[in-house]
Amino acid sequence: MQSEFGHGGGRVMQDLDRALADIVAIRMQIARDTAFRGLGTATLAATGGLALAVAAGQSLFLDDPTGRPVAFFGLWIAAAIAACGLIGFEAVRRSRQVHSGFADAMVFNAIEGFLPAGGAGLCLGLVFARFVPEGLWMLPGLWQVLVGLGLFASIRILPRPMQLVGAWYLLAGLAVLALASETHHLSPWLMGLPFAVGQGGLAVIVHCQPGQNEGGIDA
Repeated sequence: MQSEFGHGGGRVMQDLDRALADIVAIRMQIARDTAFRGLGTATLAATGGLALAVAAGQSLFLDDPTGRPVAFFGLWIAAAIAACGLIGFEAVRRSRQVHSGFADAMVFNAIEGFLPAGGAGLCLGLVFARFVPEGLWMLPGLWQVLVGLGLFASIRILPRPMQLVGAWYLLAGLAVLALASETHHLSPWLMGLPFAVGQGGLAVIVHCQPGQNEGGIDA
């Protein structure tokens, strides 16, 4: 009798675990098919302004970016971390207001789309710095190409017009590679201007989306 009860209890637990797994899978599928509205206009515009500020600061105070790659890339990496932190904080805040119970899944899906491009950019930087320091001039263009690929990878949950910004980053990255190939020099403006224009474009697209103000004060 006790054995039968134990056997039946185990079967019930298995069915419960399977049901919970199915619920999680359904929630993730719904999140994948739902447009992500966790991006804020002001935050995206601020990251574009940050890119311009760093480019202007380096052009004024960094006399030889090519001769001082640690200072050049260190500032840009710090700016990228700050921008990702701002966007991530805003995405979590807005998602909890707009997407309610699906907020965590929506944020996870958004990160999942950009993660391969971000990881590739980090690995490229490490490899170039360690093994090909004479090729560091290529990193700004390559990073812009990777941002474009990240946008295309996430387009299933982002507003469709963001494909235009993805195309901008791809073309800008290729143009930066072509321009920098003539001198092999690092330029603050070849890094800053494409990102400023790209982030500004994202801000405009997000601002024009229906229901944008539902997420809170960041309109």
